[in-house]
Amino acid sequence: MSQVLPQSFRATIVPHPGDFDVIQMNEIPFPEQCAGELVIKVHYAGVNFMDNHVRSGGYPVSAYPYRFGVEGSGVVVGLPSDPDTLGDEDFIKRAFKIGSKVAFIGPGAFSEYVTISWKRAHVLPEGVSLRTGAAIHAQGLTALSFVEEAFPVKHGDIILVHTVAGGVGLLLAQLIKMKGGIVIGTTSTPEKAEIAKKNGADHVILYKSEDVVKRVLEITEGEGVHAIFDGVGLDTFELDFKVIRRKGTILFLGETSGPLPPIQSSKLVEKNIYVARPTVANYAFTPKDGYQYTKRLYNLVLERKLEVLIHAEYPFTVEGVRNSGKDLQNGNSIGKLLVKVEAD
Repeated sequence: MSQVLPQSFRATIVPHPGDFDVIQMNEIPFPEQCAGELVIKVHYAGVNFMDNHVRSGGYPVSAYPYRFGVEGSGVVVGLPSDPDTLGDEDFIKRAFKIGSKVAFIGPGAFSEYVTISWKRAHVLPEGVSLRTGAAIHAQGLTALSFVEEAFPVKHGDIILVHTVAGGVGLLLAQLIKMKGGIVIGTTSTPEKAEIAKKNGADHVILYKSEDVVKRVLEITEGEGVHAIFDGVGLDTFELDFKVIRRKGTILFLGETSGPLPPIQSSKLVEKNIYVARPTVANYAFTPKDGYQYTKRLYNLVLERKLEVLIHAEYPFTVEGVRNSGKDLQNGNSIGKLLVKVEAD
């Protein structure tokens, strides 16, 4: 069941790994809708570090050429029609309709349309815009699942959040404060530090001009932090082991500065340290898990307990997509970046 759809549409393509200039925008034939798939007319696409990893070849994909982009929001223009999907209780619970406003995680977001499994999409509640949905969906689910399952934050826990003024960092700071934790953040500029403090960070360290290890140990009176959320990777790897306390937990969320080196067991023994590399996909693993986490996330948004900061929107052009990735990679943003696919 669907609206009348065009025979082709514009899509952002990475034909092979390379620098930003490999990104192309082509007219491609409309793909066949498979069983269990929604057809979504994309309005906004979120910009993520994973996009840069895919573009550069640092993250494995099924094959090149690759439809670019991993998250977005839009309007449902086609529904599944196969009996297995229509009879699935989790599909029924999500209440998709033609015209439903949804957020989704999946390939091809920098395109005018996506065909995607219904399990990867969620209807946005009344009061949450498509713009907000694209900005908070993937990173909000990530932050929420990490503070609840990767490291269940308790009242009084002292948490170090690297790049606290980024999209995930600002959401982590708000959620940790909500749970009664104390947030120490690192960032690059005084402007970003002020934004981080407004979003829940108790202490912010400017890593370009301050000694991070010294400052963290001063703040914690030599004890170190209970947990570290680290999306930087290589550049902060050794630092993390110096500021984690006995029986602490280091969570590596990404590797924006480069791949992590092998972790020797001797690094863990000294303080009985726990190390993890969590992914949201393994917490929102089943349709039920994904539905429950999404419901909690948007309840927090509707209750104004969790807010997303959108730094900039870029046009749906090849230059716009390239520039959004460059600005993210170069640290020229605070919060979330979006590409506006559908014109008003």
